[in-house]
Amino acid sequence: MAAKLFKLRHVPDDEAEDIRQLLLEHEITFYETEAGGWGISVPAIWLHDETDLDRAKALIEVYQQQRGEQARAQYQLEKEQGLQPTVFDKVKQNPVQSVLLVMMSLFVLYVSLSPFVDFLK
Repeated sequence: MAAKLFKLRHVPDDEAEDIRQLLLEHEITFYETEAGGWGISVPAIWLHDETDLDRAKALIEVYQQQRGEQARAQYQLEKEQGLQPTVFDKVKQNPVQSVLLVMMSLFVLYVSLSPFVDFLK
């Protein structure tokens, strides 16, 4: 019986391709389903044989741990080299959007707190 192994919704293309290659290298047979025309189906990788499920999950877990470690190391390296953008860099990049977000946040804060402040008077 088929078993769902890995959901593909919001998964980067390179990670999905790495998972496919990992399964092929270990001779685990699988098939994929797509989200469909309206995007309501489950895009996923399914195993033909349920007996391979534990082995495939273990392989994916090891892969994801390695991928996480690599991402953290890359982030740390970029941070040390000053290549990682800061909040100030992002504000400089989109000043109008930043000002609008701050104004909207202040408006929501005002609307949320004004009934309680008026009650205290």
